[in-house]
Amino acid sequence: MNPPAGLDLVESALTIVGACGRSDLAERLGQTRDRLLDPSVRVLVVGEFKQGKSELINALLIAPVCPVDEDVATAVPTVISGADAVSAEVVHEGALEGQPPDAERRTTVPVEELARFVSESGNPGNRDGVARAEIGLPRQLLAGGLVLVDTPGVGGLGSVHTARTVAELPRADAVLLVSDASQEYSEPEMDFLRKATTLCPNVAGVLTKTDLYPQWRRIAELDRRHLVAAGIEADLFPVSSSLRAHATRTDDTELNAESGFPELIAFLHERVAGQAAQLFRRSVATDILSVTEQLTMALRTELTALQDPDNSQALMDELEAARQRADGLRRNTSRWQQVLGDGVQDLSADIDHDLRDRTRHIARNAEAAINESDPLKVWDQFSDWLYQQVAQAVADNFVWTTERARWLAGQVAEHFAADSHAVPPEMVFGDATAGLERAMDMTEVDGGGAGIGTSLLVGVRGSYGGLLMVGLLTGLAGMMLFNPLSVGAGVLMGAKAMKEDRDAKLKRRQSEANLALRHYIDDVVFQVGKDSKDKLRMVQRTLRDHFAALAEQMSRSVNDSVQAAQRAAKIAVADRELRVRELKGRLGEIATLRAQATALMSAVGHRL
Repeated sequence: MNPPAGLDLVESALTIVGACGRSDLAERLGQTRDRLLDPSVRVLVVGEFKQGKSELINALLIAPVCPVDEDVATAVPTVISGADAVSAEVVHEGALEGQPPDAERRTTVPVEELARFVSESGNPGNRDGVARAEIGLPRQLLAGGLVLVDTPGVGGLGSVHTARTVAELPRADAVLLVSDASQEYSEPEMDFLRKATTLCPNVAGVLTKTDLYPQWRRIAELDRRHLVAAGIEADLFPVSSSLRAHATRTDDTELNAESGFPELIAFLHERVAGQAAQLFRRSVATDILSVTEQLTMALRTELTALQDPDNSQALMDELEAARQRADGLRRNTSRWQQVLGDGVQDLSADIDHDLRDRTRHIARNAEAAINESDPLKVWDQFSDWLYQQVAQAVADNFVWTTERARWLAGQVAEHFAADSHAVPPEMVFGDATAGLERAMDMTEVDGGGAGIGTSLLVGVRGSYGGLLMVGLLTGLAGMMLFNPLSVGAGVLMGAKAMKEDRDAKLKRRQSEANLALRHYIDDVVFQVGKDSKDKLRMVQRTLRDHFAALAEQMSRSVNDSVQAAQRAAKIAVADRELRVRELKGRLGEIATLRAQATALMSAVGHRL
């Protein structure tokens, strides 16, 4: 396999940095090299149940790696990456006793038995506690670092599964939304695409099962119109996995082209993997330019002091001013730290308000629905609707949090230094569903004796009072206790008692339902709010540590420049010539490296 583009520049930079004794810069370049050597490009394959996600992945890889059947639905994520040989592992949730919390429990399984762990039929309700399955496969499509993730199907794209998928979007390089050709995009699918385009650089739709639906071209055109109307820039690829499989078996090139897969594969190669490679190269160029700038400062200072000793005082004055600027970046009163602190406080308040506002809106609609119906009759449907609405609100809040956090990172980078090649670090935003999963479930509504027998008993009790009262009054007129008037009064009083009893019990059930609703919403806000605050603290620490490390590197570079100037003033005249030649040679190497990094940056800029 060819080495990643830019790796030779990083190795050259590491050699120069090591010769200059800058271990801090060497550590930074080491991280850059690690990113280059592991250029994973994650592609999430998402969609509702039975839309053909697993079959699509199998057709892409020309291998039955994901279980496909009429009664089989993917229950846990399946990650497929390139490998020298076929392998399969199951990663279980939680660590073993005595192990660190982040330790993974892995079990190697035969690929043909994977369905027992990843499908709903083999592992109903994920009773085995599987976090994900990982498959290694020797395929050209995966050789460049492409990783396909088959996600669990979701009903209506509004469940907790969807919120979990949304949490994966910031870490994904591309998203493929799979929808079959039986109907045009639904509103939940369009809403998911809006979220995806906000958090992920590459989003595309895949229209599957075109061989089963003759009207797929009309559906594809309707989907494209929906995308344009929503302002979503996403390609749409109509495909047939069945045609692809048949074309592979018969080695039929024309049939393979008709399946639509060549266009999808080209998108993954050129747009997704290609753009990720360009971003990797831009990161490499940025790091090298920053490192060479700091190395050049000390070397050029010493060279200037050696060649022009009479101007040493002016040089020291310039260095002292540079030292003050660098120390200013390190102090807690620095502008970038103020922007970070104020930004996190504002963001925390805004995110908490956004979550409360969304859940209050849901609560108002839910209370209206409860007060207009009998909770006992609709409780299951109502609970499912409420869970979906809350999951949708939490996912929307997560999207907004991520978007604002990235904006804040850009603001901090801008205030850190306008011309120092400072870029925001990569940030991990955690799981959007952790708080939802910790929140208590809705409590059941007590029927409160709502059966027919109880109602009849209440009616009989009311009718007896009416019958007896009117019977006694009419008895004064010489009529019998049981007469048409007393019987009619009994019927009326019994019906009235039954109605009042039903109304009272209905009001009680509605009150219980509203109380359960408020308890659930309060618990969701409490749990999800805690997660949001934790995420923001993590963002704050990540940004603080990243830019503090850059400030420390810049401060050390200035201090090295001061020390170099002081050494130059003390060096013997006989040794100056040799040191000047050595410095010029080192500066020439750095200039060459800097020119190559600049050329790489320019090439990347034109392609992005």
